[in-house]
Amino acid sequence: MKANSKKHLIKFGKEPEISITFEKNLAHRLFKFMHHFHYPKITLLIILIISAYYIFKNPSINAFVTGLNSWSYIGIFIAGMLFSFGFTTPFAIGFFIVLNPENIFLFGALAGFGALISDFFMFKFIRFSFTDEFERLEHTKLIKKISNSIEKNLGHKISVYLLYIFVGIIIASPLPDEVGVMMIAGVTKIKPIIFALISLICNTIGITLLLLI
Repeated sequence: MKANSKKHLIKFGKEPEISITFEKNLAHRLFKFMHHFHYPKITLLIILIISAYYIFKNPSINAFVTGLNSWSYIGIFIAGMLFSFGFTTPFAIGFFIVLNPENIFLFGALAGFGALISDFFMFKFIRFSFTDEFERLEHTKLIKKISNSIEKNLGHKISVYLLYIFVGIIIASPLPDEVGVMMIAGVTKIKPIIFALISLICNTIGITLLLLI
């Protein structure tokens, strides 16, 4: 009886070790695959887009989103916050398209305000964390040459306004806001209040257009 119980204990003690070893090997293989894979982020983004499409195509999800009623105000605000980040944008877009609200412009403004909060957080973070690197980058020969060439052909004010327009298009579109925010926060000396207005207007326009679909 004792011998059998010992065998049982030994067997029971080894099972978690085998499970942990298997999980470690699996994690190591996945890391190795992602390390050697040249476009892991783009692939992940494509997978997320496909996942969002099938999730929001599901009738049960559609019924849930359209049946939120008063909770839809909170939902649209959170979706607006997610709209700013590249990897969560597909799910935000799916939510906007399925929601089908009665007052599209009100919901567009509310979602735009949610997106503004995310963009402003990114703006302040980039300004605080990357200032020293952007300043060093400005003094490199290549950046100086490009900057002087643009200002010579277009003028300083026009080049800045064109950058604002380009960044505004990125913010309004489903493209990752991180790209536009990094450009405007690093290259220009734009005031936070001006950036907030650009972000709010562009996000509201972009999201309202999605709600109209």
